[in-house]
Amino acid sequence: MEMYKVGIWGYSFASIAYIIFSLLILAAHNQSSIAKWVLFSALMASMANMIGVLQITLGFSLQWAMLVDAIKIATFSVLILSFNIEKGSVQEIFKNKRVSKYLLFWLGAILVCWGISYSLDYAYEYLFLLFVLLNLTSLVLLEQLYRGANVEAKKSITPLVIALGSIAVFDFVLYAQATMVGGIEFDFWYVRGYLSAIAVPLLLISIRRFKEGVVRIFVSRNVVFYSSMLMIAGLYLLLMAVAGYLINYLGGEWGQLVSFGFFILGSIVLAVLLITETVRRQVKVFISKHFFANKYEYREEWLELIGKIETASAENYYQMSLQIMMSKVDATGGIILKANGNNRFTVKHNDSIELDESFNKDLMLLEHFTKNQGWIIDINEYNEDPLSYPGLFIHPKIWRSVGVNILVPIFISKVFYGFFVLSNIDEHNKLNWEDRDLLFAIAKQLGNFISLNEANDKLAESKQFDAFNRMSAFLVHDLKNVQAQLALITSNAMQHRDNPEFVDDVFETVESATERLSKVLTQLRNKQVAQSSSKSVDLGDIIERVAVQRNVMQPQVVISNQDICWATLDDERFFSVMNHLVQNAQEATADDGSVKVTLTKQQDKECINIEVSDNGCGMSENFIKTRLFKPFDTTKGNAGMGIGVFEAKQFFESVAGSLTVESVEGQGTKMIICVPLQVEFMLPT
Repeated sequence: MEMYKVGIWGYSFASIAYIIFSLLILAAHNQSSIAKWVLFSALMASMANMIGVLQITLGFSLQWAMLVDAIKIATFSVLILSFNIEKGSVQEIFKNKRVSKYLLFWLGAILVCWGISYSLDYAYEYLFLLFVLLNLTSLVLLEQLYRGANVEAKKSITPLVIALGSIAVFDFVLYAQATMVGGIEFDFWYVRGYLSAIAVPLLLISIRRFKEGVVRIFVSRNVVFYSSMLMIAGLYLLLMAVAGYLINYLGGEWGQLVSFGFFILGSIVLAVLLITETVRRQVKVFISKHFFANKYEYREEWLELIGKIETASAENYYQMSLQIMMSKVDATGGIILKANGNNRFTVKHNDSIELDESFNKDLMLLEHFTKNQGWIIDINEYNEDPLSYPGLFIHPKIWRSVGVNILVPIFISKVFYGFFVLSNIDEHNKLNWEDRDLLFAIAKQLGNFISLNEANDKLAESKQFDAFNRMSAFLVHDLKNVQAQLALITSNAMQHRDNPEFVDDVFETVESATERLSKVLTQLRNKQVAQSSSKSVDLGDIIERVAVQRNVMQPQVVISNQDICWATLDDERFFSVMNHLVQNAQEATADDGSVKVTLTKQQDKECINIEVSDNGCGMSENFIKTRLFKPFDTTKGNAGMGIGVFEAKQFFESVAGSLTVESVEGQGTKMIICVPLQVEFMLPT
C-alpha cells in the first residue's frame, strides 16, 4: 500500500474516533466548563484530522492543514490551563489571566511567523519553527499540570497527560527535523493520524475519572524549576534546529549530513549541561528571586524537619538539633548554649566553634535583649546598622573573628532557654523576614525536642536515684547498728576514769567517730529531702580542714591560698565534695606524686577560683565527655558508687558556680571550680 493511502486511512480513522468521543461527551450531559471545553477540543481535533484527509486527497497547500492544527494545539493548551480554574462558564475560562496570556502569545506567534512566511514567498521554515515552539509550550503546560496535581488528581489526569504529551512530542520531533532539513518527512506526517486516534481512549478514561470537572493544582517552586528546565531544553533544541537549517542551506551537498550531526552533538551538550549541579542551582536561584514571593515551601520544610528528627544518627539530641539548625543556613559551625541563671551559659554541644570568656559580657546583653524583644540576632546586619537593634550594645568584631553570624534564641513555652550560635562562610549575607520566620519555627520545634529529651533524662536519673535510695535504706540500717555500739561505749566511759590516760584518748576518738557516723546518716537520709543551710563561710578555712583530714594518706596535699575568700553556701556539703575531689586526686597519683589545691579571688570576674590539680594518671577526652559526670558509672568496682563527681558538679551549679575538667592521659588532671564571690566582700576596704 502506498504511504499516502496509509495517511488517508489514519486521519480518517482519527476523525471518526474524535466524533464518537464528542457524542459520548454529549450523552453524559456534563454541564461543567471543563466538559464543554473538552467537547470543543474534540471537535477541533476531528476537524484537524478531516483537513488532513482532504489535504492528502486534493493536494492543496499544507499551510491550511497546519493552520487548523495550530488551532487544535491552542484548544488543548487552554484545556490544560483550565484545570486550575474554579467552577464557572466557558467565558470565565477566557477571562483567566493565564489563559489570556497564553492566547495572546499564541496569536502573536501565529501572526509573526505566518507574516514572515508570506513575505518571504511562502518560506515554510518559519512555520516549522512556530510549531516547534507551540508543541514545546504544550509540553511545559502538561509538565506543570502533572507535577502540581495531588495524588488523587494525578490518577485522573495521567491518561490525558500521556495522550496529549505523546502527540506533542511526536510533532515536536517532526517539525524540529523539518526545520533542520528544510522540509517535512511525509512518511511521519502520514502516521500522525494513527497516533491521534490512539490518544482518544486515553482521553476518554481521563474524562470519566474527573470529579465535578475540576482538578486543582498547586504551582510550587519545584514545578516552575522543572518546567523551566524543560523550556530551556526546548529552546536550546530550537536554536540547534535553526543552526542546522543554516548549515544545510550553506553546506550544499554535505549540508544535510553535517546539520544532522550538529543537532546530535548539540543534544549531547544539552544533556550534560542539564545534569550539571551548578547549572541546576543557578536556575533555582533565579526562579526564587524573580518568580516567587515566598522563599521557602513551608510544608516541605516542616516535613523535612520531622524526617530529620526521626532518622538522624547523631550521638545525642543536642548534636542532632545543632546539625539540623546548621543545615538550614549552610552553617560551617555552631554551638548550643543553655542559660543556667546569673547570666551564665553552659555549652551543651559545639561544632567547629569555641567561645572563651571574652564573650560572656556580650552573651549577658544578648540574653537580656532577646528576653525583651525575642529577635534573631544577625551579626552582619548589626555590624552595618546597630540602630536596627535598639538598646543592644555588643562587640560584633569578636563574633566575626570566630565566624559567628547568627544567634537564634530558643524559647520553650515562652521561657528563654538559650541560643543556637551559628557561623557562615558568607560574611555579607543578611537574613530577610522569610529566613527569620523559618529559623524561628525550626528553633521552636527543636527547643521542644530538646526539652522533651531533657525531661526524659531527668526521669531516667530520678529512677536511678530511686534505686539508690532503696539501697541506702539497707546501708542506713547497718550504720545504725554501728552507731548504737559506739554510743554504748561512750556512755560507759565514766566507769573507766581510773584507767591510764591513753584510754581517755581512745574514748575521745570513738566519740569523734560517732559524730562522723551521725553526719553520714544525716546525709544519707537527706538524699530524699534535699535540704541545705547556706551561710557566709571562708572557703580557705574549709579547704585547710579538708587537707588535714586527707593528709593521713600519701601523697600529701599542698594548699596555695592567696586571699581570704568568702562565699555563701552550705559548708558541710562543700567540705564533703572537696574532700571527695581531693581523695580522687590522691588515688589517681603515686605516693611520690603531687596534689595541689589553689584558691584565688578574681575581683574582675566576681568569682572565686579553686583548682585541684595532680600529676597522676589523667583521663581521656572521651572519658570526660561520656563517663566522668555520669551518675552510677564508676571505675572503682564495688568500692565506689559513681556519684561523687556528679554530686560535686550538681552542688557547684546549684550555687551558680561551675566545675570543669582539664586532663591529659599520663600527665595529670586539673579540676577547676568557680564559685560566686560574696557581694559584701567584693567592696574595697
